[in-house]
Amino acid sequence: MSEPRASGSIALVDVNCFYASAERAFDPSLEGRPVVVLSNNDGCAVTRSPEAKALGIPLGEPWFKLAARAREWGLVARSSNYELYGDISARVMELLGRYSAWLEVYSIDEAFLGVRGSPEELLRLGQAMKTAVRRNVGVPVCVGIAATKTLAKLANKWAKHNPTFDGVCHWDSVPADRQELLMAGLSVIELWGVSTRLTKRLNGLGIHTVLDLARADPVRIRDRFSVVLMRTVLELRGTPCIPLEEERIGRDQLIFSRSFATPISTPAAMRQVLGIYAQQASARLARHGLQAKVLTAFAATSHYNPRDSSHPSVCVSLPMPTADPVLLARAAYALLPRIDDGVKYARAGVMVTDLRPTANQAPLAVFENAHEERGIGPLLEEVSRKYGRGSIGLGHAGIRAGPDWTMKRDMLSPRYTTHWDELPVVKAA
Repeated sequence: MSEPRASGSIALVDVNCFYASAERAFDPSLEGRPVVVLSNNDGCAVTRSPEAKALGIPLGEPWFKLAARAREWGLVARSSNYELYGDISARVMELLGRYSAWLEVYSIDEAFLGVRGSPEELLRLGQAMKTAVRRNVGVPVCVGIAATKTLAKLANKWAKHNPTFDGVCHWDSVPADRQELLMAGLSVIELWGVSTRLTKRLNGLGIHTVLDLARADPVRIRDRFSVVLMRTVLELRGTPCIPLEEERIGRDQLIFSRSFATPISTPAAMRQVLGIYAQQASARLARHGLQAKVLTAFAATSHYNPRDSSHPSVCVSLPMPTADPVLLARAAYALLPRIDDGVKYARAGVMVTDLRPTANQAPLAVFENAHEERGIGPLLEEVSRKYGRGSIGLGHAGIRAGPDWTMKRDMLSPRYTTHWDELPVVKAA
């Protein structure tokens, strides 16, 4: 489908079954066993190892349905260990960055790299990256290399599911007739950015496979669908239309929301929730050099609560763009008068919008915020980084003992790489 290139290729490196692989990196006893990693509050399976998939366990299957047969299957469940996964991800990305001057972290478990070389050199590079990540970080990856991001995504998929590629697929090294065979065997829904609804519309035009779309008239696709889908067609033909970015910027909003392990039924408890989320929003804004002009706070009862139904929300326009935790917490507390005492709330959250880069010029004295001048937000973040989350907080958000509404993680593995008291211990024979 595309002519071999000597330079200017794109590699997509993706960690296989990332959460499950991160758990196995420090617990070899999980190798070869079916493993599922559960969502917040140990709700349902969000990651399945190949062995768990072989048992027929569907994605999103509730844990309470799996628990009854877990012993029979030898199934191991783990709660989501976000600190471990985040650190493993950072290690993978740092290592991959050594192989390219350009790296775009696309998600927690995959990244695009700009790479150069002949097909033979790129195949060796792919194998080198795969071996280095496995040896130095302990997780398996697959590598797809092609002229465009869309083809690199597909090449990665084939590297992962077709043993003949041995975990690395360089698209230009695949014979043209086999390229067409691979494309013909893949539904358009497998393409990056193609939804179920879009798939149905494409099917209505007789476009069922990736090969069908690659052969479609780009102008017709643009007129019937969008410029975005036209770019996908061109990318499938080997024409780069989606540039590699060093860093994706331009956030529209930040949301901090969780379901509670134990429902909250008092305004006092909700005050603590909102304070903690406002503090987290402040830290994230400061980390990205952003300030917010609008804060929205909300809460909701469970859809399965037959007695109570309450979904209060409030939108507060802040007096000035800010990342100050005091001002954000005060704004979030505007929700409290709308919280019904005795009603069991299952979820709450804080969203900050109208985000702007932190001003480089100091405001006039009349508009200065005393809390930001004192650097309260950066101080809280510095203490939290040094002593851990929950070590300090503002007002009700600073209660040391963990509240009973926090996320349930009864099967949490140790945070091997981020907490001194949870470091793995090696015993010499």
